[in-house]
Amino acid sequence: MGTHTADTHDLIRVVGARENNLRDVSVDLPKRRLTVFTGVSGSGKSSLVFSTIAAESQRMINETYSAFVQGFMPSMARPDVDVLEGLTTAIIVDQERMGANPRSTVGTATDANAMLRILFSRLGDPHIGGPNAFSFNLATVSASGAMTVDRGEKSQAQKVTFNRLGGMCPRCEGRGAVTDFDLTALFDETKTLNEGAITVPGYSMSGWQGRILRGCGFFDPDKPISAFTKKQRHDLLHKEPTKIKVDGINLTYQGLIPQITRSMLAKDVEAMQPHIRTFVERAITFQTCPDCDGTRLSEQARSSKIGDLGIADACAMQISDLAAWVRDLDEPTVAPLLTVLDETLDSFVDIGLGYLSLDRPAGTLSGGEAQRTKMIRHLGSALTDVTYVFDEPTIGLHPHDIERMNALLLQLRDKGNTVLVVEHKPETIAIADHVVDLGPRAGSDGGSIVFEGTVEALRSADTLTGRHLDDRSTLKKTVRVATGALEIRGASTHNLTGVDVDVPTGVLTAVTGVAGSGKSSLINGSLVGRDGVVSVDQGAIKGSRRSNPATYTGMLDPIRKAFAKANGVKPGLFSANSDGACPVCNGAGVIYADLAMMAGASSTCEECEGRRFSSDVLQYPFGGRDIAEVLAMSVDEAAGFFASAEARVAAAHKILDRLVDVGLGYVKIGQPLTTLSGGERQRLKLAVQMAGDGSVYVLDEPTTGLHLADVEQLLALLDRLVDAGKTVVVIEHHQAVMAHADWVIDLGPGAGHDGGRVVFEGTPADLVADASTLTGQHLAAYVRHAG
Repeated sequence: MGTHTADTHDLIRVVGARENNLRDVSVDLPKRRLTVFTGVSGSGKSSLVFSTIAAESQRMINETYSAFVQGFMPSMARPDVDVLEGLTTAIIVDQERMGANPRSTVGTATDANAMLRILFSRLGDPHIGGPNAFSFNLATVSASGAMTVDRGEKSQAQKVTFNRLGGMCPRCEGRGAVTDFDLTALFDETKTLNEGAITVPGYSMSGWQGRILRGCGFFDPDKPISAFTKKQRHDLLHKEPTKIKVDGINLTYQGLIPQITRSMLAKDVEAMQPHIRTFVERAITFQTCPDCDGTRLSEQARSSKIGDLGIADACAMQISDLAAWVRDLDEPTVAPLLTVLDETLDSFVDIGLGYLSLDRPAGTLSGGEAQRTKMIRHLGSALTDVTYVFDEPTIGLHPHDIERMNALLLQLRDKGNTVLVVEHKPETIAIADHVVDLGPRAGSDGGSIVFEGTVEALRSADTLTGRHLDDRSTLKKTVRVATGALEIRGASTHNLTGVDVDVPTGVLTAVTGVAGSGKSSLINGSLVGRDGVVSVDQGAIKGSRRSNPATYTGMLDPIRKAFAKANGVKPGLFSANSDGACPVCNGAGVIYADLAMMAGASSTCEECEGRRFSSDVLQYPFGGRDIAEVLAMSVDEAAGFFASAEARVAAAHKILDRLVDVGLGYVKIGQPLTTLSGGERQRLKLAVQMAGDGSVYVLDEPTTGLHLADVEQLLALLDRLVDAGKTVVVIEHHQAVMAHADWVIDLGPGAGHDGGRVVFEGTPADLVADASTLTGQHLAAYVRHAG
């Protein structure tokens, strides 16, 4: 019997992809296989996988919804590609930090909490109610009133009551923390309202807030706040929403504190705009709620227990311990629930997150932890024939944990799914069924497929990835001698157990250990914040989509001045946010069309053709180029341009050299910061910080997003910093960095409560010889491979 026609669609076909720097890329990807995409940063991997394949799959799924529903979804333009065939539903598991909702926890994000609530509603003693009674997102509410019921010819009024028992702590409203306002940061009581007494951002007396405060009638706006009566002060600060009429317009007046709570504190602090965040951190202190002791739950919800354990205790346990507790429960009445809950908790342990607790706020997870937490949902999913798309799933993972991650990727594939992985680590490239290598280099020198085939064939391929796939750093024959030490004594942040350790100065120190062993807790909790210590992490760079590397590094100022001087005009003309902006799109380069209930659409501005500047500004050249052409250059191109005789700008060239040093030569200097990856953001921050006067640099996994060929360049940069008299401390999992370090501080032996101790201090050679820790064993294997 021949193959059924329906079974012949076993390829994803891409023809003529041109997103970002892709050059008419055409490729056939096997379905139900694990395909790894390799290539240097900026070679076009993400453009092909995320911006083309995954984006078109998600766009087509969105189009199956009604226009009304689409209006509430993000708008997506069709990728620039000629043909896409054989797509299946794409699920993107990326490294975006999890939601900014302060009530979101690891448990709520993975449905583990939902299952625990059902478990306690069935087995808890005393029995207090259904699952809602254990939810810190639901308040207890009750209502009563009259309801009219039609009975034949007549109507009858009946009294009804409604009660819903929720588990939310009434004092902190399920947040686990209460806020205390510093009133001196809200207003200057020596002034009147009309004199600008209120110092909260956005509360100007010339705007609507001022009209409401003047017209509410609860106090005199020309009287100093210090002279207010007790009632007037209460109305200014605490009054509940009240309908008022100002100048014939119906408005609602609300006291300052409930208004700030509603408008500012509903967001996670990390997600706030910089000026709002600065105000909140100055004016408001967060402290553990004294009523619920930070558990977020009402007293009733905490009183119901299974054995000695309440739901708050269960959520506070390390997940690996909670999994053991669930396995020991022998309750036939809820056997199916226990099985599913046990599988979910075991998935956390398998994926290397057993050290977390379910009550851990989701916003505090690192990018790698967030990505793996999202994976939990998919491991137990009944869906098959889905395309899973991963963005460097090994980020933040110790070599020991990478083995487990690889097993999970293969598990997803073996369920009949297509798995597409963008990755740099050779350990994960090695398990691929199919490899697609992009290059040959980055930016305008990339965007082509330079290799397709098996891992074995890649090893002998003459591409950058092929040549470097088996690269292994050897141990240094001699290490630098420390000039002194930074003492850490009694460190007890998170899982640290009163750690005492000396971090040597004047050398390169690698802080190692499995994920969750306490590395970041030790360095960020005890070292960062001291005088002269510069921390360079992968957090988002604050700024709008108009911000770019040229503005962030301060490079645009000398460039604008050079253009202005060469043409005898003012520098403001060469800013797309100021005088030189295109009048049609206001310097954005795109026009956004709001289509009411349908998804909005953005299109390139026809006036400036996306260049952002008005046409008369583009008439002013410098070194034969206009300002838009300069901003379209890569860092490498711009470094050559501003070093040339006809366009020499020393201040700009100095900054560009630092960007090249940190491996960002392929990034366009006018590229929006919102398009940079976590590793690229970190390297951009490092380039800026290198100009400062810090004596100690702390880097959190600087190899993130770096191709094997670029790791060597990073190590050379770290060496230059140390040779210039700086102390460099690197939290790192990459064995090449460990082997290159002068000193290693290894934490462990495990994660969570099984970690938090220093298990080794010494040189990399001593660590390999000792081979008693997980890090030592993996580094020894790596070095043997190098030999």
